[in-house]
Amino acid sequence: MPRLSNVFRPQSLLQRQATQIRSFSQTMPPFKPALTLDTINPSVLAVQYAVRGELAIKADQYVQVLADKNHKPLPFEKVVTANIGNPQQKGLDQVPLTYWRQVISLLEYPDLMQKHEHLARQIYPGDVIERARALYNEIGSVGAYTHSKGVLGIRKRVAKFIEERDGYPANPANVFLTGGASAGVASILGVALRRGDGCMIPIPQYPLYTATLAYLESEPLPYYLSEADDWSMSHNSLLKSVEEGKKRGLPIKALVIINPGNPTGACLSQEAMEAVVHLCYEESIVLLADEVYQSNIYDSDRRPFISFKKVLMSMPKEIRESVELVSFHSISKGVSGECGRRGGYFECVNIDKEVMDQIYKMASVTLCPPVSGQIGVDLMVSPPKPGDESYPLWKEETDLIHNNLKTRSYLMAEHFNEMEGISCNSAEGAMYLFPRIDIPPKAVEAAKKLGKEPDVMYALDLLDATGICAVAGSGFGQEPGTYHLRVTALCPDTAEFIGRFRKFNKEFMAKYA
Repeated sequence: MPRLSNVFRPQSLLQRQATQIRSFSQTMPPFKPALTLDTINPSVLAVQYAVRGELAIKADQYVQVLADKNHKPLPFEKVVTANIGNPQQKGLDQVPLTYWRQVISLLEYPDLMQKHEHLARQIYPGDVIERARALYNEIGSVGAYTHSKGVLGIRKRVAKFIEERDGYPANPANVFLTGGASAGVASILGVALRRGDGCMIPIPQYPLYTATLAYLESEPLPYYLSEADDWSMSHNSLLKSVEEGKKRGLPIKALVIINPGNPTGACLSQEAMEAVVHLCYEESIVLLADEVYQSNIYDSDRRPFISFKKVLMSMPKEIRESVELVSFHSISKGVSGECGRRGGYFECVNIDKEVMDQIYKMASVTLCPPVSGQIGVDLMVSPPKPGDESYPLWKEETDLIHNNLKTRSYLMAEHFNEMEGISCNSAEGAMYLFPRIDIPPKAVEAAKKLGKEPDVMYALDLLDATGICAVAGSGFGQEPGTYHLRVTALCPDTAEFIGRFRKFNKEFMAKYA
């Protein structure tokens, strides 16, 4: 019998593969990744979003350092996040509305009201249980997909809210629930704009618009708000923007209005709004009304919120039945501050039916907006009413949030105006201030050497010295030669915030005098 070692034994499959891999590896070229900055979509590289940029990243790094008990000494004990309107963020700590959280908790765990109702009634007011039960009957599990436009019952209540607010009917078929207003804006711009189309935007503006336009390769056409006139909108500035677009040969497709303003806090008058609608009619421009701060009005007797839908519907028949309008709203602002829940809606007016079909098609690609966010929209547009068991607490909580925001905004503006080299218009609404910083020439030169905008350098130095994270005005756009910061009016300890800011500004101005 021959020895086993002399018997031919075929290689196993794994052995043959290993031999082939060794042979292949000796001859193959070096591996090159498929994704590099040179190969990804170039439009991505053009996108800038200041509120989550360099300053926010550095602030987060400081938060991580401070969380380490053995961290190196810093000139501050906490980071103050004044860069973004995120009321319930840790450190700002706006308390969620009790009614909202009670209803939502029952929808997250419906067995509590179905199988253990006796326990639920020991914890929750009766109107909360009835509201949650009604929503559950409409929606079912919050873990299931809904209609791509959102739950029909909720869209009906949004339409009723719009009708009661404006005095004109709204069709729930024209309402789309969204994952926050930002998702709605991106969706509409994505449908409306082609490469090279012009879109008129306010300066200063919320960076969502310039970021989305950059990604779509559409062209921003700025119109400047007047700081000297409390950030009012000049009709001549709008006409100048239209003229600039025509000179460049751009199809002027859309006009964005943010009312109340972000970052300025200014509220438009009805006369200014009517002029905007006339312009859109004359130039065949679709009007995009960002109205997410409509509940954040500080003096409704002097400057109430008026929706563009109401203004449009009050105009002559040929205008009100022609001008294309899309209005946006969100649960992230107002008194709810439910930013992370991602809920909002937009309403379309006078949009061509075939285009509406395309908007729906694009909404269906993402299946549906977050169901928890849809529930938030429902609670926003139909809150407790006088006589309901939950109404007194809801009224107390919402009044407190509103009054705190208003008081802090006025107080911060007053103190900014007392600081050297700073001027600040008082806000009429929203939740921000946009103080102007007269940055000394030596500081401007120092910033140039660092390759940064002067207000970016100011904001970075402010963060390093005080832990206050604000956003440079250059991220929102501003008149050439001017410099600003956007800060929120959400910081609970306003006196400490102002004290830190005042000390830093005094030292900065002295350093570069």
